[in-house]
Amino acid sequence: MDTTRFQSKVVVVTGATSGIGEAVCQRLAAEGAAVVLGARSKDVGEQLAADIRASGGRALFVPTDVTVESDVAALVRAAVDEYGRLDGAFNNAGAVNAFGPVQDIDDTGWRADVELNLSSVFYGLKYEVPAIIATGGGAILNNASNLGVVGMGGVSPYVAAKHGVVGLTKAVALETAKQGIRVNAIAAGAVNTPAFRTTMGATPEGVAQIVGLHPMGRVSGPEEIAAFAAFLLSEEASFITGANLSIDGGFTAQ
Repeated sequence: MDTTRFQSKVVVVTGATSGIGEAVCQRLAAEGAAVVLGARSKDVGEQLAADIRASGGRALFVPTDVTVESDVAALVRAAVDEYGRLDGAFNNAGAVNAFGPVQDIDDTGWRADVELNLSSVFYGLKYEVPAIIATGGGAILNNASNLGVVGMGGVSPYVAAKHGVVGLTKAVALETAKQGIRVNAIAAGAVNTPAFRTTMGATPEGVAQIVGLHPMGRVSGPEEIAAFAAFLLSEEASFITGANLSIDGGFTAQ
């Protein structure tokens, strides 16, 4: 691991207090970045930021509901106010709220999935892009999930929202390419996170079913996603933009 790859860089991470977001924060901080954590859970967020600082890193937690535009604006503003710049962002917040066939999903479930998984990314891009332009360029990464590439029954609002993230990523990549900003997405398969363990992985049967969808015969660890995210946010990925890149053990190759 290059502990100086992100030296002097400032990166905002949403959905930062568990699973993939937590792993990405720890990875970026270990590589020299100042990480600005945005999430709803204040106690968990403050503790993670304190842990990163105790390990010699730089971290700031900002309570953030990513479905509220003013919260996202405040998160980006806090990063610039605290560190004087913004070099990158990982728009990661997301979850499945509505389950079942489309005819059984009400407006509340539909809106909850679209707001959390798609509108949150739009708000992030809206405020991150001008802040990164002011810095002189940088990189943005959106978590689109493997269900931004393929379909799956029973979670149609989530699938629709994640497909929207892929399209939004490509559009904003084209808008910002000449302004020194790279915008990419990752299509992650199932990841061994707390959310996975309490939903799809809550039973041995559930674990077996999900693992069986991945040709490599396992789900990934958060650290594997974090390593890939760090690469895409780094200058080593300087010619990659507008891409949706799979890290899913072969799930979308089938």
